[in-house]
Amino acid sequence: MSAPSFPSFTPSFSSFPDLPDPGPSKRTTSPLTQQLNKIDRNNWRDRKVDKEKKSKREKHIPHIPETTRHSSWVKDIVFHDERNKQDEDRRLAAQDHSQRSFFSDRKGDPLNITYGGIHAGDLPKYRPVNQGRYILGLVGNWSVSRKSGKGIEIVLGGNRKQLGLTDSGTRTLLNAPARRLTASASNHRYEEVNGFLPLPSRVGRVAGEVYGSLQDEADIDSESSEGQEDNSDEDEGPLALPSDQLAIKDLEQKIALQPSSVESWLSLVTRSLVTVPPTSKNASTVRAEITLSILDRALTAHPCQSHITANVWYESKLQVEWEEALKLGGVEIWMEWLEWRIRKSTESIDSVVTDATRALQALGGSSDSEVDKLRVVWRVAVGFYERATALFQAQAELTFEVPQSLYGLPIETQLEALEEFWESEAPRVGEVGAKGWSAWTSSGRPEMSAINDESIQMDIGAEPSTDPFSSWYNDEVRADRLLRAPTRSTTERAVSDPYSTVLFSDIRPLLLPLTTQRAKSIFRLMWLALLGLHIPGFSRSLAGDAWDRWSYTFFTSPACLSSIFPEGGFARQFLADSYSGILIGKEREYSSAFGPIKEWSLNVIEPLEWVGKDQWRMWTARNVEGVNQEFARAIFSQLRCGTEDHEWDIYALAFEAAASVKQALKLSRSFLSTARESLAHWAAHARLERLRGRIEDARKVYHTVLIAVRRPPTHGFVGQLWWDWAEMEWLSGDQELALRVVMRAGNVDGSGGVMVLRAKRNLEDIINASHERWKDREAWIKLRAVIELLAASSPASALAIFDTQPASGSRTSAEQQESLTVASLLMLYDHSSTLRNPTPPAFLRDRLQVALEMYPSNTIILGMFLEAEKGYGLWGRVRSQMSQVNKDKDITRRVAEVWMAGWEKGRWEREIERTRAGLFAAAESERTKNSSTIWRIIMEFEIRAGQMQRAKDLLYRAVSECPLSKELYLLAFGP
Repeated sequence: MSAPSFPSFTPSFSSFPDLPDPGPSKRTTSPLTQQLNKIDRNNWRDRKVDKEKKSKREKHIPHIPETTRHSSWVKDIVFHDERNKQDEDRRLAAQDHSQRSFFSDRKGDPLNITYGGIHAGDLPKYRPVNQGRYILGLVGNWSVSRKSGKGIEIVLGGNRKQLGLTDSGTRTLLNAPARRLTASASNHRYEEVNGFLPLPSRVGRVAGEVYGSLQDEADIDSESSEGQEDNSDEDEGPLALPSDQLAIKDLEQKIALQPSSVESWLSLVTRSLVTVPPTSKNASTVRAEITLSILDRALTAHPCQSHITANVWYESKLQVEWEEALKLGGVEIWMEWLEWRIRKSTESIDSVVTDATRALQALGGSSDSEVDKLRVVWRVAVGFYERATALFQAQAELTFEVPQSLYGLPIETQLEALEEFWESEAPRVGEVGAKGWSAWTSSGRPEMSAINDESIQMDIGAEPSTDPFSSWYNDEVRADRLLRAPTRSTTERAVSDPYSTVLFSDIRPLLLPLTTQRAKSIFRLMWLALLGLHIPGFSRSLAGDAWDRWSYTFFTSPACLSSIFPEGGFARQFLADSYSGILIGKEREYSSAFGPIKEWSLNVIEPLEWVGKDQWRMWTARNVEGVNQEFARAIFSQLRCGTEDHEWDIYALAFEAAASVKQALKLSRSFLSTARESLAHWAAHARLERLRGRIEDARKVYHTVLIAVRRPPTHGFVGQLWWDWAEMEWLSGDQELALRVVMRAGNVDGSGGVMVLRAKRNLEDIINASHERWKDREAWIKLRAVIELLAASSPASALAIFDTQPASGSRTSAEQQESLTVASLLMLYDHSSTLRNPTPPAFLRDRLQVALEMYPSNTIILGMFLEAEKGYGLWGRVRSQMSQVNKDKDITRRVAEVWMAGWEKGRWEREIERTRAGLFAAAESERTKNSSTIWRIIMEFEIRAGQMQRAKDLLYRAVSECPLSKELYLLAFGP
């Protein structure tokens, strides 16, 4: 146990050790020193006697020849040198402790801890020399920078420390009011007098001294320097600015020309914040002040966000500024205001509902604002499971099950009738036996019997615990994740947990009248996301990237956490073994490059599409592991809007295929029985046959739909069916059959070079035509590109087809451009990796590197990138992606990097510090620091690393950042 530091307790006389009475602090002579001095004096007397004897002996030396005398002289010199050396060694040993000019005392004077301080005769702590610029005894190139109070600041190199943006003096200068600098009337600071500039000097000028008295010396100096050229003007050039300052200067010039450009102002904010790293001192405050100063210059054209202003303004000031910003209106402002209110809420959920009601009223009642209102409702529902399920159940009844007698009536009248249905405690949407509000009204409003809660429960495999805290934790986790439906007032659970029963008055202010088809579709997808079925790109399609701070709750499920972190923990794998004395390196083992993190723009990869031989797709068995499947199936069935609702049916088939492909095929046949002319359902059924491995059955579907009945190429889902057929034949290895399918798609029968050219021309005409769906046009582009691989085996020509398509902003949106990029990379990946065709590795790696820079959160590109880097010992490009710690990244990329650290088996321990640095940067970033998801990942990382104390400290900080996150509080009581 380490001793406590002095500031940790109050000093007293009894706290110091018992020391002998030293008296005043003075130098004393030890017995050893006295003995050494005595020996030195005796040696001095002996040397004096020897010197006298030698002098007398040399007077009587006779004259001898030169050679003899030289030999004797050399012997005498050697003899005396040996004796002198012995004397010198003996003298140095005696003077080692007594004759030193300085000594090093590392123990310290025990009198220094005596009450009263150091003795006045002792040396001070430091002694400045050379006019206070250096410290006596300080080694190296250290020098004094400045003096402040009783302390001295020293720097290395003799240069004064430059002030940074995080220093208090710099912040004071930035906050100072702006002032105008005007040019003085004089052109020069110092006026010329008699041909020279009189510079100020500390030494006063002698009276009567004029420039003429220095004329002689000036003439001498001028003569000595005559003939020398003055190249000072040539050496001086324009000051070279760093790249960051040059970029800021360019942005300032753009803003001066176009002050109304919001994009330029936001780019200026981003560039200015790069100069202050998030991990520096007072970074949050300095970054907030820089942002606010730039936004103030922008004349409040783009209102600031709450996480910026909250670091600078007090609560009262922040409230006033928010009220001013809310006057501008807009859903983005109201969403940020609601996010700020949720973070600062110290009351119950009722206060959050009140704030959400205010936002809903401010957004208006037009049909265009229905999606914006749904965003507000979704934000309030996240984290409150029973209330969220009750809210979405009531909204579903109000949207899809309105009785015919209530059509066209005001929303208040419909809510009063819905309250009667709610209070009857009849089965609601998602529950067993639910028939809907309309059926209950048409049947005469019967009284319903009590519902057994066990019908909507499922076993999560939690072991019973004798610890009351762990037992309570298991019950709460079970209720949050699986018992999503609120209880009835007559059940036993309602007696033990009255808050699990949700009254209609609790959710009535948040119910919305949804009339547009887009709002209804978005509402259904929101409910799927709330159940834990993540739809990649869905939240991003509604708003900006900031939605992942709270909407990506599936990352914290036990199944997802166990897949993110390696199963073997932090154990290191030995990369070498010995066999008969020979060192043999082991083969590197990797997990699948396509991991558990799935994110891309909406519809880049459709629900029933997959990548690679492992059939990696949107939902797999692991993704539906923690989902109440019976409840989800009931939602898919009860919220279906007719037989032509193919988009919702495809999501239902993808969910069934994740659990069982056989059951998904049965469901698909039931859909086709009522929608036999729907090409979307036929395309989904064929993909399910391929997913099960029945290539011949899928081929029959394609032949029947496309050949038996010829439809125009611009018809919906025709292009997708042709591409699916050609891709199936291509990946199965039959290139001849695949080429015939592509030529049939181009309305060309036959073979040969001329026919191939005609098919290419027809496909290009179809691409340039108008299509009902942009995915159909993309399918025709892929058909045009794959014919280059099948006919000429030229990857460069195939990729050129994609590269020549219109860029984003002309005919394609950003999502469509990303989809085209992924399609081109997948075609090249299948050609080189899946089919094992000879292709230069750098051809794919370079394109993946560029695509990953453009779409850093696309995990399809990330998976192909890891697959291309597999086998390279340096692992440089993968590490470079993980080493970009201070780069602004979203939740998906941060979590993916945690998984990437354990992608190579046995490498997790070596990447632990890099992973911790990335997670720490996420906790400091303004983009992700208020996300309960990222805090849960951070604490799970520390728990699995065995750093329980660090995880405990982080828990306190996480709760302060996300005060209404129930999952963070429960973590303290878990196993």
